[in-house]
Amino acid sequence: MEQQMKAGTPAGAGTQQKPTLTARAGPIAQRYGILIALVVLCLVLAIVSDNFLSSRNIINVLRQTSINGILAIGMTFVILTRGIDLSVGSVVALSGVVAASFATTSSAGFIPGAPYIAVVPLVIGVLTGMAAGAVSGAAVARFAVPAFVATLGMLSAARGMTLIYTDGRPIPALSDGFRWIGTGDIAGIPLPIILFGLVFAVSHFVLTRTRFGRHVYAVGGNPHATKVSGISVNRIRFAVYVISGALAGIAGMILAARTGSALPQAGVAYELDAIAAVVIGGTSLAGGVGRVSGTVIGALLIGVLNNGLDLLGVESYYQQVIKGALIVAAVMLDRSRKAEV
Repeated sequence: MEQQMKAGTPAGAGTQQKPTLTARAGPIAQRYGILIALVVLCLVLAIVSDNFLSSRNIINVLRQTSINGILAIGMTFVILTRGIDLSVGSVVALSGVVAASFATTSSAGFIPGAPYIAVVPLVIGVLTGMAAGAVSGAAVARFAVPAFVATLGMLSAARGMTLIYTDGRPIPALSDGFRWIGTGDIAGIPLPIILFGLVFAVSHFVLTRTRFGRHVYAVGGNPHATKVSGISVNRIRFAVYVISGALAGIAGMILAARTGSALPQAGVAYELDAIAAVVIGGTSLAGGVGRVSGTVIGALLIGVLNNGLDLLGVESYYQQVIKGALIVAAVMLDRSRKAEV
């Protein structure tokens, strides 16, 4: 009888099969894969280059990453709502020159009474970025212009306004107070790194702990259902472009302060690095999925990769190819995850 029962019992019935190693590793790789990749890259560069782990080089990497990181955080808000902002590089230049015109000590100043105390150009730079973002946001939210088209138009318009405003010339001789945001430090930590950290902390809190953050994810996840539930989809879409513009304004002022003069050619192709950091960091281009912490790791990965390739003497042309391959690989990974769901 016992043998008959055993024979009639399906194989594996009544026993709980343990998940395979591959099954257990899958969710871990999806959640922490980008962090693991960053750690592995750092270990490889530490082995092949004696200078990589020096404190001076680490600080340099973080300082260089801060501008792209701030831009990428703003881009994260936009992409989470199924949008895109191609204008951030031009807004970096526009905000930088407008703010610098209120901070220059040059005798050929653009603004009467300049230089003003540092807070004046800082506020004006942020407001300039917000204004550019508001125009893009209004086009997308109010007039239903595709985000790609609206921000592509702003990319061209902002660059043109920058060249008109400066007559194609740089704005030199910036005041020490203004330059402090790019060259100063607090307790030995460069101010751009501190600002990057503050932007990350505030953005992380907003997206994970506030109603606005939940609405951002909802709009990207299912805009129709979000609208039916009583949430103003257009208001959220407008707001994220204003946020992206404001952070582009901050990045533009940091860049101008670091270099000591505001260049009308600044920020060219910065939007590509920002989008790359967001996508590599795991935020879905389809919206509704992503974390600002992943974006920060993505920005650090790009920064470490650029620094490592520089230390190894790799030409910038090849660096662009590698960066492009990273973006495509990240998008392919995102697509494969969706196919598995």
